[in-house]
Amino acid sequence: MTRVAVIQPDITLTLDWEGVIRDAALSETMRGEPVAAWFGRPWMDTVGDVASLQVRRMVEDARSSGVSAYLQVTQRFPSGLELPVEYTTVRLGGQAGLIAVGKNLQAVAELQSRLVAAQQAREQDYWKLREIETRSRLLFDASSEAVLVIAASTLRIVEANPAAIRELGLAPGWNFADEVAARDRAAFRDVLLRAREQGRAPGVMMHLGADATPWLLRASLMARNPGPVFLIQLTPVAIQAAGRPAAEGQAPRGVPLRGDALLEEMPDGFVVIDAGGTVRRANRAFLDLAQAGSEASVLGEPLDRWLAQPGMDATVLMQTIAQHGEVRLLPATLTGSLGTETEVEVSGAAIRGGPAEQRMMGFVVRDTGRRMLASGEAAALRAALGALANDVGRVPLPAMVRSTAALVERACIERALRLAGNNRTAAADALGLSRQSLYAKLERYGLSEDREGSPDGQP
Repeated sequence: MTRVAVIQPDITLTLDWEGVIRDAALSETMRGEPVAAWFGRPWMDTVGDVASLQVRRMVEDARSSGVSAYLQVTQRFPSGLELPVEYTTVRLGGQAGLIAVGKNLQAVAELQSRLVAAQQAREQDYWKLREIETRSRLLFDASSEAVLVIAASTLRIVEANPAAIRELGLAPGWNFADEVAARDRAAFRDVLLRAREQGRAPGVMMHLGADATPWLLRASLMARNPGPVFLIQLTPVAIQAAGRPAAEGQAPRGVPLRGDALLEEMPDGFVVIDAGGTVRRANRAFLDLAQAGSEASVLGEPLDRWLAQPGMDATVLMQTIAQHGEVRLLPATLTGSLGTETEVEVSGAAIRGGPAEQRMMGFVVRDTGRRMLASGEAAALRAALGALANDVGRVPLPAMVRSTAALVERACIERALRLAGNNRTAAADALGLSRQSLYAKLERYGLSEDREGSPDGQP
């Protein structure tokens, strides 16, 4: 014998043709709620104020098409209890009336609330983790010591802080073991083995680089995806052992004289590439043009990543240097990592002598975009003022003064907006105006129509 399971709805309302409740039945889970007070009342009076329109819609749909869509309403019981209920309304045969079948969504609402709370907790944990990562990154970049992160499996550099890049010239992707002098490689392997076994190893003097400069090396093992890494801290031995500053006019022993500080302060971009077109050095101005956050993010990358204009890319510059030994003021377009294009002039030369495959080339990259913009604006303003001068003798002087002031004011506003990237707040600050005053002048000169849709001053 087959048993048929009958599932009773949570709420069943019997309605007349006008939507007045004539009878009501509740499931076992809601049996304790009295509903006799509903009888004879319109169904829309027993729900929340917002849900009354939905009840009217379900009643009208059931009368016209026979069945209504599922809609959620807040059902109010005579005891004062309010529950979220999902109803559908069905028309009975002839003029027998309507029947509304409802499902209690309280359990669903509780699950949804718990899901939202879990999502919020997860988001808070995520932002806490991001804050910790940001602090670690700031400490890593701001450290005056050279710090490297190398993969434990391959000993290739994963990350290098600015001090390591500046002092050692190392970049991500290079094999750090190749930088260790041959006489120290056995000791270096012992340091890494001890770091694997105990988590860290004490400082050991190592000679690094082509000049075999002595450094105090400390190693720590860190867990990281996809595999463990070594944190390498390097301190120059010459500076630490001296215990006192070098004599005036003399560099400390073991620390070569460098022009890095001057290159960093240059207002023009400066970049060094090797014979393969790979970036080996870049100053702060070039990083701004390339829209890169740190020098480590550009080292080891091809210059064509940013200078890829057809007919004037890194390959053309390298070929020109190979033929003539230098390039001067070549116009080009530099595309930043975020897509911003900047008109630039490139000048450069190569180090003469030595094998061709070891030749290094340096380029000065100068932003000419604002210069071109300023010269074009000045020419347009001069043309407008020249046309205005033709009215001398035909237009009263006060009128000419007002027209001239309006031309200059409009030109200044247009330039301020252009330099601020159409950010009205920044343009108003640059002009010494309030935002309301700037808006009024934009309306006066007909400049607001081109910038609609940015009421807060954003482009």
